[in-house]
Parts: sequence; structure tokens; C-alpha cells
Amino acid sequence: MTLQTRPGHSNRPDPAAHIKLVVSDMDGTLLTPQKQVTHHTLNAITALRHAGVPVCLVSSRPASGIEMYLEALKLDTPYGALNGGSIFNPDRSLRSQLTLPTDIVQEALGLLQEHNIDAWLFRGHEWVITNAASPYVEPESRAIKQTPNIVPTFKTMLAGVGKITASSSNYDAITQQEAEIGALLKGRACVAQSAPFYLDITPPNANKGYALHQLADFYGIAPHEVACLGDMNNDLPMFKAAGMAIAMGQATQTVKDHAHFVTAANTAEGWSKAVTEYILPRAAKAD
Repeated sequence: MTLQTRPGHSNRPDPAAHIKLVVSDMDGTLLTPQKQVTHHTLNAITALRHAGVPVCLVSSRPASGIEMYLEALKLDTPYGALNGGSIFNPDRSLRSQLTLPTDIVQEALGLLQEHNIDAWLFRGHEWVITNAASPYVEPESRAIKQTPNIVPTFKTMLAGVGKITASSSNYDAITQQEAEIGALLKGRACVAQSAPFYLDITPPNANKGYALHQLADFYGIAPHEVACLGDMNNDLPMFKAAGMAIAMGQATQTVKDHAHFVTAANTAEGWSKAVTEYILPRAAKAD
């Protein structure tokens, strides 16, 4: 069996005995590296539905990048975009939205420019970039099925920003900026990697832990009755908020250290295995 319990952490309670809601990351977790959903994952979602356990998605993706999967997944549940800064109802109407103050946007963009790191802005449903030649623009456009708005400068785009994404093929630079910008903007913004090549900057409360609380509240469920699955550092806030946290097999070591359990990688049906091994047995006790 590829699943395993994590090393014990004395400051973390035992995993919840009863699970009534699942909140899941998408890229690196629910989806394969090819951005596909396997039939095992679909079967696991169906099994959860039959057990009366809804599945909600929370992603650093914009809303369009989540909505493109809802029909295939047969999900009619609320979801969180932009790392949880934008929460949407099942009918896709906006439930709540958090944005960055313009001075924070300007400061963050200046810091990234100093290190020659490309920046993108997400404003509502709009994706704004200045460098169309960035190596990650085309794959991101394919992944979220959205075309960016290319502008010469961000000067008139600073208001209403829900997320800044920094992208670079220099993974060490992204990790370094997570620490440096995180320290400079501490308390004023949430700074976390969503991929080895992406660094997300969102409003201080716009994180997946906030989203988990909002989604649990939608169903009248306590956070300790929620199981979550993820693989990157931007998943840590929901790991801390949930009653059960499950890390993917290829997750960062930090994420694994904060999980109750580690499942297989997203290349080896880790999501469906986690549901079968850990969540469904506890879902049967949810009533």
C-alpha cells in the first residue's frame, strides 16, 4: 500500500473521526499532470456523493479554470478561486470576494520587477499580463482555457486585483521570493507557492483556510468535520483548518509534515486512494 500515516506532530490533534465535507486542491491533487480526471477519481467522487459527502474545489486558478471541470466531475457545489479569495455559489454567482489594496499591488510588482520575475494580475474574471513571451503563459492559457489581456503596463490595472502570480523557470528564485516577499508583506498579504514555478500573492485572508471555513459554513458543517487534500504550500492554511489533512505523494516535504496522512502521487491515483482509505470509512460515521 502506498498510503502512509505522517510522522506524529505533538501540536496537531488526531484526524477527525467523522467527515461530512471534502475540500480539494486541483492541480497536483485532483488532476493528473496532464490536467485530466481519471475514472478512479470520478468513481471516488460518486462514492462520496452516495455517502452524503459533498466535494468542493479550492484552487489558485481563476473561476474559469475551475468551472471548466465542474460538469465532467458532476459537481454542483460551491468553490473557491484565486486561492480562496473569491468564493462562488453552486450556480456560479459570486458569494464573496477579497482584493488587494492598490498600494500592496504596486509594492509587490516593484519587488518582482527588481528580480526580473514575470508578474500576472487576476482581476475578477480577467487575467492581465505584460510579457506574452513568458514561458508559462501558453501552458497556463491551455490549462485554464482563458486568453490573457496583454497590456504595456500595469499602471491602470492596480484596482480590484484578487491575485498576483509571479512565474519563473528559476525555481530557486520563486522559493527565495516566497520568503523575502512574504516577510516584507507579512500581515498585509498572503504569499505562497502554488507550484514550483508560481508564487501567489493574495489578500491576507484570501487563503485556502479562509475558503474552507466559508465552504463549511455554506453547509452548516464545522471545520473539524472537513477533510482536505493538497500538495503545495498554498494548501497549508486549509491543512491547519481541516479536521483531516491528506498530502499527495509528490507534495513538498513541508506539506507532508503538516498532513495527517500521505497518499500516493497524482500520477498513481493518490486522490481516489485517499478517499477510499481514509475518508469513506469516516463518512459512514458522519451521521
